[in-house]
Amino acid sequence: MNNSLLDNLDKIHTTELGIERIKNNLGLDTDDVVTWCKRKIKKASNINRKGKNWYVQVDNSVITVNAYSFTIITAHKEKNI
Repeated sequence: MNNSLLDNLDKIHTTELGIERIKNNLGLDTDDVVTWCKRKIKKASNINRKGKNWYVQVDNSVITVNAYSFTIITAHKEKNI
């Protein structure tokens, strides 16, 4: 599968605010949020690009990554509808 998000895992990063937002939203107990997200992205079976963002659905969570800068914008638990 040709997927530029997976091809550019080494470029994925986030900001200090992003780290706090992701930790709070997902209830993570790790300081290395970027590595945690990269592991999840690698094992995800549902990765979609909509506009300027990638949306990665994995383990009842959604990770949002900017498609141009490869910045992890946020991550949150999937809402049950």
